[in-house]
Amino acid sequence: MLLASCGLTAIATPAFAQEAEQVEGDTNVIIVTATKRDSTIQDVPFSINAQTQEDIQKSGANNLEDISRNVAGLSVQNLGPGQSQVSVRGVSAGQIVRDQPGVKEQVGVYLDESVISLSLFTPDLDLFDLNRVETLRGPQGTLFGSGSVGGTIRYITNQPEIGVTEGLVEGNVNLVDGDDIGWHLKGAVNIPLGQNAAMRVVAYHTQYGGFIDAIGPAGGEDVNDGERTGGRVAFTVDTGEGFSITPRVVYQKITANGFNRQEIYNLYANPYTTTRPAVQFDEREQYLRLPEAFEDETLIADLVVEAELGPVTLTSVSSYTNRDILVSRDASALSGSVSVDLGFPDSGVLLPSNLRDTTDVEAITQELRLASNGSGPFQWVLGGFYASTDRFYRQRLPTPGYAAVTDATLGAGTSAAVANGFPNLDSPYNADLPYELEQIAIFGEGTYAITDALDVTIGARYYDFEESRQFISGGLFANGDNVSDTTASDGFSPRILVSYDVSDALTLNAQASKGFRLGGVNDPLNITLCSPADAALFGSFQSYDDETLWNYEIGAKANGRGFYANVAGFYNDIKNLQTTLDAGSCSSRIVFNVEKAHSMGVEAEFGFSPTTGLDLVFSGSLIEAEFDSTLPGALASATGIREGNRLASVPKFQVSASGSYEFPIAANADAYISASYSHVGNRYTQPGDQENNPRTFVHGLPFGGAPAGAATTVDLLLPSYDLVNLSLGVDFDSGLSLVLYANNLFDENALLSFDRERGGRARLGYTVGTPQTFGMTVRQAF
Repeated sequence: MLLASCGLTAIATPAFAQEAEQVEGDTNVIIVTATKRDSTIQDVPFSINAQTQEDIQKSGANNLEDISRNVAGLSVQNLGPGQSQVSVRGVSAGQIVRDQPGVKEQVGVYLDESVISLSLFTPDLDLFDLNRVETLRGPQGTLFGSGSVGGTIRYITNQPEIGVTEGLVEGNVNLVDGDDIGWHLKGAVNIPLGQNAAMRVVAYHTQYGGFIDAIGPAGGEDVNDGERTGGRVAFTVDTGEGFSITPRVVYQKITANGFNRQEIYNLYANPYTTTRPAVQFDEREQYLRLPEAFEDETLIADLVVEAELGPVTLTSVSSYTNRDILVSRDASALSGSVSVDLGFPDSGVLLPSNLRDTTDVEAITQELRLASNGSGPFQWVLGGFYASTDRFYRQRLPTPGYAAVTDATLGAGTSAAVANGFPNLDSPYNADLPYELEQIAIFGEGTYAITDALDVTIGARYYDFEESRQFISGGLFANGDNVSDTTASDGFSPRILVSYDVSDALTLNAQASKGFRLGGVNDPLNITLCSPADAALFGSFQSYDDETLWNYEIGAKANGRGFYANVAGFYNDIKNLQTTLDAGSCSSRIVFNVEKAHSMGVEAEFGFSPTTGLDLVFSGSLIEAEFDSTLPGALASATGIREGNRLASVPKFQVSASGSYEFPIAANADAYISASYSHVGNRYTQPGDQENNPRTFVHGLPFGGAPAGAATTVDLLLPSYDLVNLSLGVDFDSGLSLVLYANNLFDENALLSFDRERGGRARLGYTVGTPQTFGMTVRQAF
């Protein structure tokens, strides 16, 4: 196939927001549900971060990537709206792989109780009217299953409140990169429905400003702008006698008109051409022969039922998810590079070529669990889980006129002979990949209070997965495949935790836990595109086994009047790490297992309120994530799988600091000033980027007067970057809030990942972060 932690004070926005629940009489204590029962952050016996709605608003975060910069150990690679890859504590498979649907996620993502994670396309949910975002570090396989080998992210929404009428309206306008306007309008309302029911409705629309300019036939300014529209409706019925039911529907559609790609070389635009204008790309610039697009339409329907059955609580969680995703890319440079190799005339090399990846997903899940609800020394949860997912992935490469050029150059009837049943002969690559994944699991966890100060928790999950896949391909660039595969796995995922309260203000904890990720089968290499050396080197990787991980950690959590501190040290022993690599000239990606790897480090989060109105938060992580195995011979230098080399996409050092000062300016109004700083250390996109770096990419494409030996040298170590955000706000007792802000104040051009097409022969570039943005937000609570 082709960082701030939990907030120190109650939320500044008046009245409306159901804030992260807090223990009565103590506004510093946030209630979370990371163990599938209510507990405070300090009482959860492992490392967890909770970003409350106040944290999100004051930090200026718009998505999970923004949040990650303020959460120790959390790293996100971003390809634009709806396209991100998440890692926790350095457990990383490497580069983003948009065209490998068989790869499973390493971090599970949940919307309240419902799992919504999908490998390659972590949902880019709007953060409006969220109660909090929880980051559960380390394997969460016992309670959350396969996708949580590195950790779990949970978006916790505000729930309907019975007997309360309230609402919030928010409007925003912003200027991106000095020349494109973005804006949003959002609203939420909570309406009681009699004595025992309530409804909560949320709606939003966001217009994203663009910041990437393009040259070429499809060029223009700010080509990566887009929009997000969505909402959710939830009802709660609570009899008041231990029974409640909450049905909900969530809908969201994201569209983007391009990608945040900054190019440094393109087959059609580069410094080496002589019969075409030579091009030196500017910052945040790319070349397009065709417009690009991304669409992600998501529908989620779920139902949560809770019933008090004497000493136990029964919870049922049912969910249905439907997602339709389109990634439409300008693949003219890819197709054109193959055309050069095949000896096509310039007219054939210049044909615009559109690679269209579509993903259609339908998934149902059902969880049923029982949990103790008494006050005795033994507390437990026991449950079962079932999921069925149908995923159909398709690739097409429509290139009008390509069949005629193919037949004229390679012989009449060639395009029809290689079609393998696909009707569009002008598409030199076509693939259909239907997947079916079914899993069942039984899980349980129990905590026994040995003394008032010492708790021991033991849990385990039994899982049984089965996945079937068919791969059909056709076209000049394909092999004419028609193969079917089945992957199956079962096993146990245990964990044990110990928590000891040294005092009311200090808790020590330790944990050993196992995580897992299901294996799979690689798609066949595009042999027709491979050089003989790459075909020989990468052709033997057919399937990959389950990845397993044992996590060992110790930590301490302290809190007192005006401060909190959470510190943890961890070691992850990884077996059969599933590593993703670019198979050179083949325009294919492969996954294979690395026998041994590890990640270890420390993470810390501190919060202080040294005086009334002043809150300071610091967080950081120091991580060593490395291979402990070396592949034989040429594979080591080609893949970077060498003992001591770093795992890809993981910064060694990440730190953030934020501060806000709130002060009265009138009898009915308070103002605040907030600032945040985040530093993300250097990274590699692929493990192989550490070999022969800086790397010289020899393009071997004599086109446009460029010599066949033209080469581009690139330092593949992605540099560290620093971001500064500022905001100034005023909150009125009437519920009105006004905020002025500047994100990425110093306009840092953050290089997030390195992008190469066909092993670097056809195109080279980077995905880049959002530039300097100024904006104003107005909120009215009622």
